[in-house]
Amino acid sequence: MRQHPRRTLHLTEDLVARVERFEPDSGPEVGLTPISDTDREQVARELLAQNAGRPFWIFAYGSLIWKPAFDHVEARPARVHGWRRCFSLDIARWRATPEQPGLMLALARGGACNGVAYRLDTGDAFQAMLRLLEREVAYHEDIPSVRWVNCRTADATFSALTFYAAPPSDPYYIYLSLDEQAHRLARAAGHVGSCAAYLRNTVDHLEQLGIRDSYLWDMQKRVAAEIAAMDPLARLT
Repeated sequence: MRQHPRRTLHLTEDLVARVERFEPDSGPEVGLTPISDTDREQVARELLAQNAGRPFWIFAYGSLIWKPAFDHVEARPARVHGWRRCFSLDIARWRATPEQPGLMLALARGGACNGVAYRLDTGDAFQAMLRLLEREVAYHEDIPSVRWVNCRTADATFSALTFYAAPPSDPYYIYLSLDEQAHRLARAAGHVGSCAAYLRNTVDHLEQLGIRDSYLWDMQKRVAAEIAAMDPLARLT
């Protein structure tokens, strides 16, 4: 993967600090069904069975790059065709509230996505899978978006597990205009922090890896402009 000189983000730490806050946890999102430990264990077994004993790879394209929930024995720059990054996961918790909904990154159909493939130690694949699911899957409605995708590196092609690869016609995902996405991302925050901080962390770490995503680069500029233009006393409106 080509390395580029790092660029200076428009979405600075100072701008993020204007909107960074921690809201009380509003609890499970309305209309979604929390997953039980027993069901999560069953999903872990089914996903491992689909992998049929092959090496256990994870394809990371967002926060798993800068905040992984696993130990790995190998990491490679990787590309997935047929999927692209998109702020399309509609959220009202975590980095949002019901009153100020936000968006998280997902994979939408079409294009291609550069990220990082991590190979996990298969010595305890079941526990590794459980830890991943505990972090990434809170609701039964999340399960259809957990899938194995074809992942390409400079010298190999293999299956890798990824999260939030959007199924067709799923109401959990929304496709807003770029301006509408920026409006949400500039304002939403929840009990784990703000959407603006999530965006900045993702773009910054991709830059460190030499991964250029024109969509995310444009989005961080849009969100920076939104925050800069907001009246601090009315930033949640």
